[in-house]
Amino acid sequence: MATEPLRDSHRTMSKTRTAAEPSPEAEIRARALSVGFDAFGITTPAGIGDAGLRLRDFLDRGWQGDMEWLAAKASLREHPRNLWPETRSVIVVGANYHIPGDPLALLGEPDVGVVSVYARGRDYHDVLKSRLKRLARWIAEEYDAEVKVFVDTAPVMEKPLAAAAGLGWQGKHTNLVSRELGSWLFLGAVFTTVDLVPDEGEPDNCGSCQRCLDVCPTAAFVGPYQLDARRCISYLTIEHKGVIPTEFRRSMGNRIYGCDDCLAVCPWNKFAQSTGEAAFLPRAELTAPRLVDLVQLDDAAFRRVFAGSPIKRTGRNRFVRNVLIALGNVGNESSVPAIEERLDDASELVRGAAVWALRELVSEERFREERSARRPSERAPEVLLEWDAGVGL
Repeated sequence: MATEPLRDSHRTMSKTRTAAEPSPEAEIRARALSVGFDAFGITTPAGIGDAGLRLRDFLDRGWQGDMEWLAAKASLREHPRNLWPETRSVIVVGANYHIPGDPLALLGEPDVGVVSVYARGRDYHDVLKSRLKRLARWIAEEYDAEVKVFVDTAPVMEKPLAAAAGLGWQGKHTNLVSRELGSWLFLGAVFTTVDLVPDEGEPDNCGSCQRCLDVCPTAAFVGPYQLDARRCISYLTIEHKGVIPTEFRRSMGNRIYGCDDCLAVCPWNKFAQSTGEAAFLPRAELTAPRLVDLVQLDDAAFRRVFAGSPIKRTGRNRFVRNVLIALGNVGNESSVPAIEERLDDASELVRGAAVWALRELVSEERFREERSARRPSERAPEVLLEWDAGVGL
């Protein structure tokens, strides 16, 4: 969250306008597009609708899993004025991150990992926040207003606000869908004390389609518009701090950071346009990264390789855990030496995943030999469970 310099009045305009001059709404739209945003809309704080009630239901069901931050600031998320009582208007902007090609093309390919499209380039938080600050600073100066800017690290429910502002609608996969840009939008918001005329909200255009629900590898959707995050591969590979539950490991395939399946199959993507933002284009090392290279990263190397990437925020241990699960699914005998090195890793999270990957790739006899040599010195309960799983005692 960033706050720009405050002004004394929330209604005073900095200059007198004639009837022939553009409206404040048109001027702010033009400015937002000029600083690099691809979608724009305005709503009021009331545009949040019943999203707060749906959030409470989500939390009551425990679907947030390890995401304690959702519950910790739930009251602030429920309504923009809970976060900032002075809010009069909410400006929602979107940045297109669609890149050409099939984001699912590498699923199941041996020896390589699949990174979600949004994380293949620079950290979008940095890009969006810089543009939001430029837009907000201009609004503050032009309209003598107070402003605050938010990206998705703040307690703001940007998707229902974006729908209310006319940028799109929340699809059955719970993400925003745009008529013009499909499912590939980063969202940000500017809260302001300026009274602006809101745009019309976008109606739900999913119809009877449920491709996004049907394609989910782990059946994370309880129903349309209902996601149990604890089953979602994006959650499991990014937010989940512990051991990947056994029931989801094979379904993860070679996805090592995020999952694009539900986004990629949306039929509205036929209207998607390629991004013009160089920062969102994939880095070469994340287009088809070799799993055996990634699994060997220590903490220093991980930080160096993923500097400026959203992947860095997940941390080395969780990321290497994901890589080991992927190796267990699509690796081969040549991957085994790299996996065996991780059996001695300082992180028990990594060691446990390495045990599972080894068991998937080697013969039962060889696994028993490794178990006999290593289990006696292991002290971590979760790792011991991995050594013992599927072994007749």
